Amino acid sequence: MDLDFYGLLGISPHASSDEIKAAYRRIARRLHPDVNRNSPGAAAQFQIVTTAYETLLDSIRRRRYDEEQERNRAVKNNMYFTLRVTPSKQSITPVGDPQVMYLLTEIAPDPRTREEEQKRESTLNLTLVLDRSNSMNGTRLDKVKVAAHQIIDNLSAKDILSVVTFNDRPEVIIPATYVTDKPALKARVSLMTAAGGTEIYQGLSAGVDQNRRYLGPRLVNRVILLTDGHTFGDQERCLELARTAQKEGIGISAMGLGHDWNDEFLDKIATATGGTSAYIDSAGAVVRFLNDHVRHLSNAFAERVGVSIAPDPDVQLELAFKLSPNPQPLEIQDGFIPIGSLQANRPIMILFQLQIPAEIELGFRSIARVMASGDVLANERQAFQALSDISTEVVAEPLPDDPPQSIMDALSKLTLYRMQERARDALDRGDIAEATRRLENLATRLLDMGEEELANQALAEARRVAHTSNLSDRGSKALRFHTRYLLAPATDDKPTAGTGTRQLE
Repeated sequence: MDLDFYGLLGISPHASSDEIKAAYRRIARRLHPDVNRNSPGAAAQFQIVTTAYETLLDSIRRRRYDEEQERNRAVKNNMYFTLRVTPSKQSITPVGDPQVMYLLTEIAPDPRTREEEQKRESTLNLTLVLDRSNSMNGTRLDKVKVAAHQIIDNLSAKDILSVVTFNDRPEVIIPATYVTDKPALKARVSLMTAAGGTEIYQGLSAGVDQNRRYLGPRLVNRVILLTDGHTFGDQERCLELARTAQKEGIGISAMGLGHDWNDEFLDKIATATGGTSAYIDSAGAVVRFLNDHVRHLSNAFAERVGVSIAPDPDVQLELAFKLSPNPQPLEIQDGFIPIGSLQANRPIMILFQLQIPAEIELGFRSIARVMASGDVLANERQAFQALSDISTEVVAEPLPDDPPQSIMDALSKLTLYRMQERARDALDRGDIAEATRRLENLATRLLDMGEEELANQALAEARRVAHTSNLSDRGSKALRFHTRYLLAPATDDKPTAGTGTRQLE
């Protein structure tokens, strides 16, 4: 693990034992589980800090650590990633109510990757888990075959591919193998036929088993699940499998085709592993979606990336949302949020929302510690971590302090996603009037942004809710996923808003 123990404790490499103890006590007052009871991130970071403290306090272990770090620094061309955290406020004025602070967190690959003449190509351990139930018959399955053929053509002989199809039972049509005989692999894909029902666990379990056969730290280990239907009775088993896969270093990306599938369920599978979820509205879009996703995986700079945020004991974490790439809400597991891949040509951007307590004391104070970890694929010692400790000044009189424009832009677009989520919540509570009003407001905001097609979709759903008390399956997914896509920076590949309203082929 390439981890700076001195930086973790905030001390000099020449610090004395007394200075090490004092630094550890300061951090323990923020992170110790007895003090910071409600933050999984604090507990996770405190374990790492304790390891650093125990190592540096022991003279023999400290000397070995220093020697090892010196050897690591002597290795030429070691790559790294950077962590930058931008708060929405540089200072705070005490008020009678809690306040909100946002942290825009950016994890960026080593700048040297942009200087390389050739694109970085990572080695894939890729598993396709493809739905072949009755509803996939016809154009849908034909397009999936075309997409799989193109993926095979674009893989190299160093890559590993496995393909599992499923309905109510799985079939391994390509056991995990190096991509050397492409015509033979494509021929196996061509034999796929549609029949039966949909049991996702059967296919996902077989897919994870295939991926495990070549599972390795220098590979991008990824399962891509594509389905167009609901699964019944096995959702919890799927989620448990996803959590196990994440701990083993396997990411799962989930793609729903059409509108008859459970978007919340596929979201949970993807976020549990650091993968992504996507809405593919038409059979014709399958080829582009799958190939784009595999192309981005091939451009991975670091894998198994995770982020830990440890707010101070009196500060609450209210929201974690990934802005780029592939915007989606995040959930904390065991103190770390799995993020998945860091690509060589674009950063990971995350927005955290914190609640600052009312009537805080004047002076400088800490807010939160953010830590990023991941495996840099090009390095001999892959594991790398970076830390940012965020503080602010509490002042009696408010100072001119406009939030950075990047945060303002993100919040403006995140509001659109939250509006449709709150409309959905109101509908679940049976408050039809509120749900209708929120959707109408969403339509107005989208129209102001020039998103006319998506605005029309929101307005159509508002009318539908007012008359039927329900969202349409198609409209629900279009609003959820396309308001997310608006959050992605202009440089990211993202579907156009209109794709949510086209008819299935």
